[in-house]
Formats: sequence, C-alpha cells, structure tokens
Amino acid sequence: MKRQTNRQRDRLDAHIFVCTNTRGSEHACCADADGEAVVEAVKRWLQDRDLFWSSVSVGTTSCLGLCSEGGAALTIQPRDEWFSDVRPEDVPDLLAGEFGSGGDR
Repeated sequence: MKRQTNRQRDRLDAHIFVCTNTRGSEHACCADADGEAVVEAVKRWLQDRDLFWSSVSVGTTSCLGLCSEGGAALTIQPRDEWFSDVRPEDVPDLLAGEFGSGGDR
C-alpha cells in the first residue's frame, strides 16, 4: 500500500462526483434520472477542454442525499459545491460557471 495523498493534492484542483445510485422503484434515484448521461456530459466537457486526466477529475458515487426525479446529484470537491436536479444539458453551463469556459479557474 502506498499513500498518495500529497501527490493528489498537488495534482487535482477538483474532483467531480456524480451520483449514479439505483434504488427500489418506490424512491427517486439518480440512475433513473440520467445519472450516467450526466457523467458522460461531464467527461465530454472536460475532454473538449483538454482537462480530462488533468487537474479536474470525475467519478461516480452512490447516494449523495439529494435524490430527485428531476436529475442527478453532483458535488465538486474540495470546493464543497453541491447540485441536484442536474440534467446532461445543464452540464456545460454548470461547469463553465465553476471552472470558466475554458476550464481556467
């Protein structure tokens, strides 16, 4: 086992976590609210700006506690920003607001 904390702290500006959690049919969940499509939209936005595998990373996560039928939950850490009801079409404006239109923030 190797501790990589300092390496990641020095490399990453932010990590975007998108909920893709699945629940039983009686509850709203991000998987049913296009969570995977939101992940793909985030990746595409980062790739289009040459930020994928750079200072901004993206991953999926289980429940963030912001369940909704209106869209997926997303958090940007360590900025401590939290969003709910995120649809794939929301991603460009959301990320431009957080990282600038070219990712320069």
